[in-house]
Amino acid sequence: MKTKPFSVIILLLVLFLLSAVASAQETKSGEHAAETMKVYYMAFLKSGSERGQDSATVAAIQQGHMAHINRMAEDKKLVLAGPFIGDKEFRGIFVLNVGSMEEAQELTEQDPAVKSGRLSVEIIRWYGPVKLSEIEW
Repeated sequence: MKTKPFSVIILLLVLFLLSAVASAQETKSGEHAAETMKVYYMAFLKSGSERGQDSATVAAIQQGHMAHINRMAEDKKLVLAGPFIGDKEFRGIFVLNVGSMEEAQELTEQDPAVKSGRLSVEIIRWYGPVKLSEIEW
């Protein structure tokens, strides 16, 4: 049976994040889960249908994509971001610290790479440690 690279990536991400959850709960023993956990939105960036742009256009889209990431981080709406390595379909991830699925969708749709069709996005709700929102960029 062949394992998809995405499954392995998700498993490793879940294991890493579970250890962070355990650590956060140990440091604040006695607190309720609602005080140590919260809802985030994981945005999986996937290869979009428009991948045939020329190199100058791709460079401009990438520059805008990085500026969008930095802006979300400055606004404290982005907790983590980064590319996946070696996968052609799944390109990267955003972990968003926002109040609703609609806000997560609006933020990701503003990304120049998504607007241009180079990337598409799939967003899911995720329950993770509050401490993640304290990461400084």
